Amino acid sequence: MRFILYLLLTFWSFAPINGFSQEADTLISLDGLEFSDADADGDEVIFEESDAVARVDSAAVVDDVQQAEAKQESRSLWTIFIAGLLGGFAAFIMPCIFPMVPLTVSYFTKKSASRSQGISQALLYGLFIIAIYVALGMLITITFGSDALNALSTNGIFNFVFFLILVVFAASFFGAFELTLPSAFVNKIDAKSDKGGLLGLFFMAFSLSLVSFSCTGPIIGTLLVEAASKGERLGPAIGMLGFSIALAIPFILFAMFPSMLKTLPKSGGWLNSVKVVLGFLELALALKFLSNVDLAYHWNWLDREIFLALWIVIFGMTGLYLIGKIKFSHDSPLQHLSVPRTILAIIVFSFVVYMIPGMWGAPLKSISAFLPPSATQDFDLSSGGNGHAVVSDPSATKKKYYEIFHERGTPKGFEPYYDYEEGLQAAKAAGKPVLIDFTGWNCVNCRKMEANVWTDPKVASVLREQYIMVELFVDDRTELAADEMYKSTYSGKNINTIGKKNSDFQASTFNSNSQPLYVIVNSDGEVLIPPTGANYNVDEYLKFLTDGIAAYESGK
Repeated sequence: MRFILYLLLTFWSFAPINGFSQEADTLISLDGLEFSDADADGDEVIFEESDAVARVDSAAVVDDVQQAEAKQESRSLWTIFIAGLLGGFAAFIMPCIFPMVPLTVSYFTKKSASRSQGISQALLYGLFIIAIYVALGMLITITFGSDALNALSTNGIFNFVFFLILVVFAASFFGAFELTLPSAFVNKIDAKSDKGGLLGLFFMAFSLSLVSFSCTGPIIGTLLVEAASKGERLGPAIGMLGFSIALAIPFILFAMFPSMLKTLPKSGGWLNSVKVVLGFLELALALKFLSNVDLAYHWNWLDREIFLALWIVIFGMTGLYLIGKIKFSHDSPLQHLSVPRTILAIIVFSFVVYMIPGMWGAPLKSISAFLPPSATQDFDLSSGGNGHAVVSDPSATKKKYYEIFHERGTPKGFEPYYDYEEGLQAAKAAGKPVLIDFTGWNCVNCRKMEANVWTDPKVASVLREQYIMVELFVDDRTELAADEMYKSTYSGKNINTIGKKNSDFQASTFNSNSQPLYVIVNSDGEVLIPPTGANYNVDEYLKFLTDGIAAYESGK
């Protein structure tokens, strides 16, 4: 029964909530909003729902946007790959796999006629492990499609499902229950591993995957959930590639150098401690997905300091567990602290101390991408205790959608517009260029840009003084007024929320659906320089802004 429940949860976490089209002309899909590239073949694309949006040279702009997206996707895939590697190494020292290493290595060394044959068999065994897990990642992408994965990254319902799944995984690691596969199926696969040749090696690798499922299942599930939340087409496969490489390498190395087995620590209670620590990490990550839902639906449950308080407690309990002050029913007695355990406890407690000033508004730049926006901070000593910067222009509160986005979405110290047409009008009156910021409540890279780049004094000064800023949230669920709803001429879909309106604008005008996307235009909506995505190099982003100003001045 647990196996069936696990499969249902896994399937649900990757199934699209709305019927996503699989036709060849479908370009992207966000929250049930499909866009087709059938209308994007001409030289110009117009967002026809508004006269304020000017014609743009789509051939040039779209190419620049796609190049920016390609760079951003490359960085994201590397992040997923590294996460997979870390997950694979963590899985290796789990109690379901670590004790199997000597048995597996002895099989290769004793059953082989020569050392070279044993090494070649170990290599094949490792390659089969990699092939099995990568195939799992590819299966998810092929089955559900890149459009569905992209939609999951901003879909509130599925972010909530992800939260529940990670809580279940954490409970499993804490010892509440075990995620197991049917024993008859596992035994059948294990019996086939006795066959010789390549087939036997393949079933040995497959058997390892199944037998270790109770330990690796939550890690694999978390990786796949995280990869899906990035919205990258190859994310699941890349994550599984990193995971399987890290899992396969130790078996290959110990088969090549059997004497190294003597250096391995003995199995014991420390293996279960690994599971528990990972359980705490699962809980911390789960809160990120709950925060995504909270922001998108304006529940206002997880303000920044509440989120931080929960993380402080979770990691504080992790540290107490590491030093033996907290125990679970299946833990072995902790006679003394080992050196690795002591060092890890120091790191965890240091991280807790680092987070504490964040309760009073400290920026915490190293983890800002995972936290709710700084604007959700209710108490901030840096802004006089009220959590928000003073509005220099009283008329700012009259901006369209101000009450929806400013208090919880906009970084402190900035006063952008939240409606594109209104921003263009303000730019014409002020004689300034416009910076369009396509952002989202659930956009991790957006939060990182705001906390690490926009806070730079030079960048902040240019943004405030020389630009009219327009923030367009693509995943907000606030319904439009009845007279503002329309049917998109680009996608043919009904546009009934602020997020869908902004998504439609981004896709139809710039052929893009990734955030952040920064576009500099003049007051007529003409793109001045090539747009850019997330760029954490302050000097490069500052050059992007100054180049936009220079292009604006030269076009006067």
